[in-house]
Amino acid sequence: MGKNEKKVLAAVGDLMFTVKINEAAKRVGLKVDFVKTEEDLLEKAKEQPIVIILDLNFQAINPLKLIPKLKKQEELKRTSLIGYLSHVQGELKRKAQEAGCDIVMTRSAFSQNLQQILKRHADLIN
Repeated sequence: MGKNEKKVLAAVGDLMFTVKINEAAKRVGLKVDFVKTEEDLLEKAKEQPIVIILDLNFQAINPLKLIPKLKKQEELKRTSLIGYLSHVQGELKRKAQEAGCDIVMTRSAFSQNLQQILKRHADLIN
């Protein structure tokens, strides 16, 4: 992968969201790396993605413990962490924000605005 290639890092357990993220990223000219483990996520994060997407219900990565680890990494200071969850999970939303997640959205808002979100982050890096 080229050093200046913009990419998205996503830890997503849901196949439907994997497809949506991949399609939206392609439309705005981004590559997506999908990871299924905390170790893979921390390793891939060193490649400085423009944004990291976390399914806050994806227990394989334990998002609430992972967010502070990502926020501590110096190379990720300019990388946005975007988490999504069910609209009824107010407590999880609060905990994710307290842990350092930059943007926490409901699944429906994330899905509807995904392409615009990715485009905005891609444009910020230009």
